Amino acid sequence: MLVRIVKMSFHSKFIPEFLEMFDEKKSLVKKSAGCLLLELYQDKSNPEIFFTYSHWENESDLENYRNSELFIETWAQTKTYFNDKPQAWSVNKL
Repeated sequence: MLVRIVKMSFHSKFIPEFLEMFDEKKSLVKKSAGCLLLELYQDKSNPEIFFTYSHWENESDLENYRNSELFIETWAQTKTYFNDKPQAWSVNKL
């Protein structure tokens, strides 16, 4: 299993739009082949920072999702809300 963690920082004024978009898209992402879990977290000390935490059966499932129309469209919209460069990690669950 592969765990994907993505850190994103948003302009405060766009947080409601991001949360609405995430709520609309999360069920579609969860239906992607190999997606086992998708969660969203908000930093306690800085409310502009969010993390997505997802589990994938394997790396090829994640790559297939990242090359999908759903991801490409969603990421294009999400990027317009950023106030800093996102960071991402793919890790193995031990």
